[in-house]
Parts: sequence; C-alpha cells; structure tokens
Amino acid sequence: MSGYSGANQAGRVIAIVADIMALILGLWILMYLLDANSGNDFVQFIHDAARWLAGWSHDLFTFDEAWARVVAGYGLAAIVYLFVGHAIAGRMHRH
Repeated sequence: MSGYSGANQAGRVIAIVADIMALILGLWILMYLLDANSGNDFVQFIHDAARWLAGWSHDLFTFDEAWARVVAGYGLAAIVYLFVGHAIAGRMHRH
C-alpha cells in the first residue's frame, strides 16, 4: 500500500514540475509579446530559464516574424513538457 502512495506522490511531483516548466515558458512568451524590460532582473531570469528549458526547440521554426518563432519554439517546449510530464504522472498513478 505504501508503494502505491509513493507512486502517487512521485506522479504528483512530476506533474507539478512539468507545470512549473510550462509556466516559465508561457511567462517568457507573454513577456516577449508584451515587450517586457530586458534590463529587469526578473525578466532576465525568466528568459534565461526559458531559453535553457527550450534549448532543443528554440529557433526550431524559421518564421519571418520573430514573435512567431518565439511563440512556436517556446510554446512547443511548454506543450511537450506538459504532455510528457502529465503522461508519466498518470502512468505512475495507475501503477
């Protein structure tokens, strides 16, 4: 019984981590679109974290408009993290 509870807890942690990762990516997309002050430390922190999280999908698309590249590249990473994180969490919950 305690293994089942541990799996549920681990699944919850994975889902929360995936949500936080997606939140950071979504926050960066929003900050980019709203032209947030790049000199602000918080904005820079979010940008650095999002760039690291989306390293594999950053500039994956070659749209002419920079905003479209940001939305597509960082948005894809956010969706993948949500999907994979919640899929793993759901699988852990069932077992």
